[in-house]
Amino acid sequence: MPRWWKPASIWLLYAVGFVPAVWYFWLGATGQLPGNAVKIFEHLLGTWALRFLLATLAVTPLRDLFGINLVRYRRALGLLAFWYVLMHFSTYMLLDQQLNFPEIGKDIAKRPFITIGMACLVLLLPLALTSNNWSIRKLGSRWNRLHKLVYAIVLGGALHYTMAVKVVTVEPATYFALAVLLVAYRPLRPSVMRWKKERRAQGAAPVASRRMG
Repeated sequence: MPRWWKPASIWLLYAVGFVPAVWYFWLGATGQLPGNAVKIFEHLLGTWALRFLLATLAVTPLRDLFGINLVRYRRALGLLAFWYVLMHFSTYMLLDQQLNFPEIGKDIAKRPFITIGMACLVLLLPLALTSNNWSIRKLGSRWNRLHKLVYAIVLGGALHYTMAVKVVTVEPATYFALAVLLVAYRPLRPSVMRWKKERRAQGAAPVASRRMG
């Protein structure tokens, strides 16, 4: 592939990634969202935030298990997740609650799924702010430790989403199961990589013996 394709494809991902938000905003602004348009808009933004979080965490197992290398897109996927979380939060604050801070405070205190959602946003902020090459160089090994927060954020986001929909259907159950599987892969990864290395070594041994023969 030409050298220009890598940065171009990342910017293309950003452009495509924001299409759902623009489309839902258009539907809401033109009165085409059914029922409580604000709640539906808020929910749809949250759904895409969770999807991008799951996609971010899926990059490593896709490469390890299936040889699909999307590492170059991981930062963009993570930042798309952050922007959707921020839009979801802004919709809740501005359109849903209309900056009624006493009511917002009651919501955070009394509704566990909102408490979890707010905690995930707070944890996500430093990850978004340090998703750049300068921060990687400046923080060194601390950068990796900081960005391990993504596992807690994904689990918290999936739990927030499942609790928010109240009636657990196939979609939230699927997202929650994926979140658990992706987080569970983290401690299993060393064993998976050792198994792959042994398989490669076993496959290479007959080839070497045939060459010697």
